[in-house]
Amino acid sequence: MRLLTRREPAAFAQPRHRARLFRLISLLLQYPDAELLAARDELGRAAAALPESATRDALVAFTAWYAECEPTRLARAYVETFDLRRRSSLYLTYYLHGDTRRRGMALLTLKQRYRVAGLVPPEGELPDYLPVVCEFAALAGPSTGEAPLRQHRKGLELIRTALHESGSSYSLVLDALCAELPDLSAAERAAVADLAMAGPPAEDVGLAPYGPPAEDVGLAPYGPPAEDVGPAPYGPTPYGAAPCGPPLNETEVRP
Repeated sequence: MRLLTRREPAAFAQPRHRARLFRLISLLLQYPDAELLAARDELGRAAAALPESATRDALVAFTAWYAECEPTRLARAYVETFDLRRRSSLYLTYYLHGDTRRRGMALLTLKQRYRVAGLVPPEGELPDYLPVVCEFAALAGPSTGEAPLRQHRKGLELIRTALHESGSSYSLVLDALCAELPDLSAAERAAVADLAMAGPPAEDVGLAPYGPPAEDVGLAPYGPPAEDVGPAPYGPTPYGAAPCGPPLNETEVRP
């Protein structure tokens, strides 16, 4: 399904195969609703029609799995992968800004970027949702359209790594996407590793600048209280999602 709508004619020319590539990636990263399930054969043909490359091979392999996967299992895989695991969330500004006020400004800036390009942001979805960002790349051309993907390259690498670590078939889609973007430098790869360990930034406003509050005096100086031992080290859970997949009796599909 389309996430962005155009208000005025395009003033740029996107290479056709590249536009189709980003459009395909956008569709494959959306929740597999009835419309997408009905289009699975068409999505496979679109992947096969791409120019010969590692990107094409990854998407052909993914669409083969996508076409064969039973719909309920496919829905469960999507929810478990992207909605219930914070390290593979598809909301890109979270990795750069965490749940801070800077993130709110980044979302507004991204929405304004869409409007300047003559595109209307979708209702009911954040503008940093990766399928929206990929659709913008398809519609707005390499320079303007792909700029948000380049800006969030480290976050994309973190998602890609998390998908590989969890054994998700969706790692093939992120492999294809990242292969079309500039490679990371050694310093950027180190930053990705740090982000994976420490998590995204946290809001510091209002915290005392030095030392613990008075009521904390006497607590052990290192490590969390005993009841905090065990949670995943990756910062706060975004959007209330559980950190490591659903409970055993979780219903797997979205409403």
